[in-house]
Amino acid sequence: MKTASILLLILQIVFPAIASEERPFVVIHRQGDNNCHTFRIPGIAVTNDGTLLAVYDMRYRSRRDLQGHMDIGLSRSVDGGKTWEKPRSIMDMGTFGGLPEDQNGCSDPNILVDKTTGDIFVSAVWTHGKPGTHQWSGKGSEPGLKLSQSSQFMVVRSSDDGRTWSMPENLTTKLKNPDWHLFAPAPGNGITMVDGTLVMPTAGRDETGLPFSNLIWSKDHGKTWNRSIPARSDTTECAIAELSNGSLMLNMRDNRNRKDKSKTNGRAVSVTTDLGGNWTVHSSDHHSLPEPVCMASLISHKLKDGRTVLFFSNPNHKSKRRNMTVRMSLDDGKTWPKHIVLDKDGGAYSSLVMVNRNTLGILFESSHADLIFQTIGLGEFGL
Repeated sequence: MKTASILLLILQIVFPAIASEERPFVVIHRQGDNNCHTFRIPGIAVTNDGTLLAVYDMRYRSRRDLQGHMDIGLSRSVDGGKTWEKPRSIMDMGTFGGLPEDQNGCSDPNILVDKTTGDIFVSAVWTHGKPGTHQWSGKGSEPGLKLSQSSQFMVVRSSDDGRTWSMPENLTTKLKNPDWHLFAPAPGNGITMVDGTLVMPTAGRDETGLPFSNLIWSKDHGKTWNRSIPARSDTTECAIAELSNGSLMLNMRDNRNRKDKSKTNGRAVSVTTDLGGNWTVHSSDHHSLPEPVCMASLISHKLKDGRTVLFFSNPNHKSKRRNMTVRMSLDDGKTWPKHIVLDKDGGAYSSLVMVNRNTLGILFESSHADLIFQTIGLGEFGL
């Protein structure tokens, strides 16, 4: 056996987190750890103090979606993602209303850091009752605002760098059109714009049950929120980023791609200059970013030379959740000339974050574990 092969075998035995990957990674959760069957649906953000906060579904009994026994969990890292505190629940509806925990599930977390105040918001969708349903289909969530009718839009907040969290707050009556079947946060992360406006990607099902993607925004640090019009129809989970000119790009999972495996397979992309009052289709729409119909992540970052760079992550495949890839754009998403493949065999949901000015981080569902965290130096993109 060659020396390199022997060394790799030793690494796999002694450091199983590294496995056969050349790029080191940190395992956030392997199936069955922490008395929890599965962690899914990642979101990640960096606080004003430089702490990384990873959020996710803690699915205690199985991998399946709502309805089920699941909470929103949190892991903190104060060393750039090298080590992480033990996972803990930050949104748990327990046995609310006298129903068991498997009829009070919370799912699909979104994390947003107010860069002005330092406050942190984690939102998620809560379903009460409705066993055996799913909020995105049938009667899993219905028109109306009551617990017995609709899934609920929930938020918890932290003002101490994610150490402690508020009790869950229900924003459903303030945000949902009662004619709609569903209104919920989109999993991943929200943003603080350059002018201080908070923006969170959201999605729902309209009065006919057809999905849509949009956003909510706040100019008073989360005291009140405003809802935009839908950017597109038959789209769901979405990601938001501020472009170089201050406009917002919404990058969307599109149900049309379930059937479309042609050259027009790809993420739906729209742009707004007025916080979602009006939307225009972006030039990269439905051809630049292939997808197997899956959640993805999009963030923007200001380089030292003043340029704005976009990073995008998803399983770069038209039909399977595999080939997890991070792409880079320096022209507001018109072209994506450079990419790095992280996991050829796996990769589903993902969330990107700038660990520091020169390091990109990604939390994603991988072929090696439920959730792993990896970093990429911007030099690898030639930046």
